[in-house]
Amino acid sequence: MKLLILLIGLVFILEGMPYAVSPESMRKWLLKLAELSPQQLRIMGFTAMGLGLLICWIVQRTDLFN
Repeated sequence: MKLLILLIGLVFILEGMPYAVSPESMRKWLLKLAELSPQQLRIMGFTAMGLGLLICWIVQRTDLFN
């Protein structure tokens, strides 16, 4: 449970960094995202989820990070 809470905290840190470092650039990116179709956003979301799953699988099943 502790690891899960730490991971959630890390996600908040990583998600908040671009807004803190360069809010003007993030505003531009958000406007570009608003122009994308729902299908394009869905594809991006599934791609990101797949990449995250692949990274988790590699870390758990291999000895690359020991």
